[in-house]
Amino acid sequence: MKILLVDDHVLFREGIALLLRSLVADDSLYQAGTCEEALTVVARDPSIELVLMDINLPGTSGINAISMIRAEFPLIPVVGLSSSDDKQTILDAIDAGAMGFIPKSSSSAVLFAALQLVLSKGIYIPPEAFLRDRSVATRAVAYTSADKPGTEHATPGDLGLTQRQSEVLFLILQGKSAKAICRDLSLSSSTVKIHTSAALRALNVTTRTQAVIAAGRMGLRFDESVHPRAHSDETA
Repeated sequence: MKILLVDDHVLFREGIALLLRSLVADDSLYQAGTCEEALTVVARDPSIELVLMDINLPGTSGINAISMIRAEFPLIPVVGLSSSDDKQTILDAIDAGAMGFIPKSSSSAVLFAALQLVLSKGIYIPPEAFLRDRSVATRAVAYTSADKPGTEHATPGDLGLTQRQSEVLFLILQGKSAKAICRDLSLSSSTVKIHTSAALRALNVTTRTQAVIAAGRMGLRFDESVHPRAHSDETA
């Protein structure tokens, strides 16, 4: 596995790198101190399987860098890291295409659980994203699968979604645009709109950001059958 760690604080970066040694070999862990360096590294080696991106970086912001990486390399999941854990920062990262957000105040156990969830095509959202105030933190944690290893995971079938609707939802959660979904699944734009509406309705949400949060709260998991693939002989 290849991981890119992006953070301008060398001491923090080296500390996280030490933790990640149990997941990757020394020559498979890349590091960068700026967004510009990170984009260069990914362009040089697009086989990188995970990017950990600090949100607060000098120069190009981490939020913008997440958007750039997801647009250019949509199959590489990006996880935001930040010392800020306010709801808006978390939502901004998710809206930019991040498949997870880990506050820097998190424990190493939460870090590993969150990364494992993202690498298994899940989405990690910290409890802070669900809170209006800290008084309901305990209740919110129960919905965060990475914080509760034994939590049951929902499937698209549990939501009443068809195979095709599940495929569209999977791609929505991966940050794919409607145009990209049409291309990946060989569907017309009108068909994608219909399936997108059904998927969002099943989650009881109206936007992609809300969908990501809802999916993260319920620990939504997809099996291999809904991973991106082209269907040249099917349009619905």
